[in-house]
Amino acid sequence: MKKNNHGFSLFELLIVVGIILIIATIAIPSLIKSRQSANESAAVADLRLVNTAEITYASESQGKYASISTLVADGVLDSRFNQHVSAYNFSTSISPDELDYSATALARASNDGRYDYYTRPDNVIRYSTDPTRAPNGLTGEPVR
Repeated sequence: MKKNNHGFSLFELLIVVGIILIIATIAIPSLIKSRQSANESAAVADLRLVNTAEITYASESQGKYASISTLVADGVLDSRFNQHVSAYNFSTSISPDELDYSATALARASNDGRYDYYTRPDNVIRYSTDPTRAPNGLTGEPVR
């Protein structure tokens, strides 16, 4: 009796692995860009939430603004803002008289988001003032 081997040869397996690697090489950069775009959109939306929380807080505290931790403690902002949200870290800088603020969204890593954002009491979301973290020619400009 003759035994028949019906398996794959090493050469055939190497060809399949090579094809999978070529497909992955093409697909992974697109997936990273898609994830970055989604994170950036979420960061802009979350900065809008911070603006709304600041306005709500200011209306109840004689026009004074507060830090993110204070907004969370007062229940005006969701507790998830105490950590990173959608691969961005959020923070606020409050003026000494508490009548002005700047809220920022900074990407944790370059693969998480290409751009950083900030906003002020005028409620306009802008690209970072750091030219390496904003599109060419749009440093500090409003996000469209």
